[in-house]
Amino acid sequence: MMMRVHTERGPLVAERVELSTPPRGWVRIRITASGVCNADLNTVKAHGASLPVTPGHEIAGVIDALGEGVKGWGLGENVAVGWFGGSCGHCDFCRSGDVVHCAERKIPGLSYPGGWAESVIVPADALARIPEGLDPFDAAPMGCAGVTTFNAVRVADVPAGGRVAVFGIGGLGHLAVQFAARMGYEVVAIARGTEREELARSLGAQHYIDSEDREPGAALQELGGVDLIISTAATTKPVSELIAGLRVGGKLMLLGVDDGVVEVPVAQVVMKSLTVTGHLTGSPRDIEETMQFALLNNVRPLIERMPIEQAERAVAELAAGTPRFRIVLDATASR
Repeated sequence: MMMRVHTERGPLVAERVELSTPPRGWVRIRITASGVCNADLNTVKAHGASLPVTPGHEIAGVIDALGEGVKGWGLGENVAVGWFGGSCGHCDFCRSGDVVHCAERKIPGLSYPGGWAESVIVPADALARIPEGLDPFDAAPMGCAGVTTFNAVRVADVPAGGRVAVFGIGGLGHLAVQFAARMGYEVVAIARGTEREELARSLGAQHYIDSEDREPGAALQELGGVDLIISTAATTKPVSELIAGLRVGGKLMLLGVDDGVVEVPVAQVVMKSLTVTGHLTGSPRDIEETMQFALLNNVRPLIERMPIEQAERAVAELAAGTPRFRIVLDATASR
């Protein structure tokens, strides 16, 4: 069974589909859990896509068939697949190890049927091993939300004992707070209102800023500034003001995106040697390291489970901004 969209902006429909054999170099996964991500909202609309479309790029399950020529993987292995769904393997980016920027990179749900199904067929080079002891419902979001936030913190080269601010405590931000805190940084959580303060502190934040009460960049300045700001909010409107909260040599890293424009105060950037950058997902090896770190350091996504047949409801809730914090579809509920 898989959830499919047959018309642009059409509904998600549950359909029974005959299992197929994976082609050379691909594997078939019996899915246990599949996350619902903001990026899936566009996939569901099926703009310009080859119909029908099956969304889903946060996948956890078990290998149950191997295509010809697949080496290094065995039947019954617990695996995850994220936003990275395979690459060409021969371009300059692939040869240098930067597979996520391959021009021919595949994305589950867009390049081939995705994970909102009981089974999925993916290229073997998209697979990440799930470490023993990590629940598949916790592993599924690590293929996108988890690896994105984990990599954002660790590639920023924040000095030991440094201070990290996370703007937006939602599906991405609640993971970024945990990863930054477990890496030993002093963490500042920034969100609208006060209702998430207690949760943010329980996840590891030492400070909390209500962005409705005061400008967050100015509030960060009052704290002495930060070395890294990770912006996970799905709006760029407040980003320019945030820059005021960076220390000398600080970085502003954008994860949440819209079609807006960031106005950069050039004088501050020059005088304080600031960096404004973005970050995109991670490789299968990055996903494995994310899951291993999460397992060893007790980092877990806060999830709401739904049967896979309720994918339409999950999409509606995500579009309305109501989930706290990740929705994960249960592909085993109908078996």
